[in-house]
Amino acid sequence: MSVRTTYQITGMTCGHCVNAVTAELSALPGVQEVQIDLAAGSALVTSDAVLPIDEVRNAVDEAGYQLAGVDA
Repeated sequence: MSVRTTYQITGMTCGHCVNAVTAELSALPGVQEVQIDLAAGSALVTSDAVLPIDEVRNAVDEAGYQLAGVDA
């Protein structure tokens, strides 16, 4: 069963931002799909299981942005 989690991300302003965040989150183990809503500043991540928040935060940081919150 897949888990869908929405993460609030600050600092994304353009297509490059979307690509960077998508690439980093997609690289996490168990991630099946990443959908970015640039206008809302959010990422909907579909994964095999709940992702450790530290791994998500590190991936977003690596892309150059900040994880602002999680909506289960």
